[in-house]
Amino acid sequence: MSPLDLTVRETPKGSVVEVIGELDYDTSAALRDLLQALPLERGQRLVLELARMEFCDSSGICALIAARNHARSAGADIALAAVPANTRRVLGVVGLDQLFPLHPDTESAAGA
Repeated sequence: MSPLDLTVRETPKGSVVEVIGELDYDTSAALRDLLQALPLERGQRLVLELARMEFCDSSGICALIAARNHARSAGADIALAAVPANTRRVLGVVGLDQLFPLHPDTESAAGA
């Protein structure tokens, strides 16, 4: 099992959070905690970069939904970048691909 590593970098349009490792029951609280401490402003975009996310279970999906809710409550947008194929499939099956803008890379997600 890979631990979760979260890195944050700022762009002119908002924050990019890179999710590395496994986003699951044991680690999803770390993402939620980080996002609650992340200052978001109206009109910004929060990008979750998932290219190096190795696994995402239902708790991880709930953390992604919590991230969306946090961004929306601040008046910010959210986008997912470089979503792994297996996670993209799950998002599609449960209809969350309609709630999250999905982008092939961080640059397009941050600039869109």
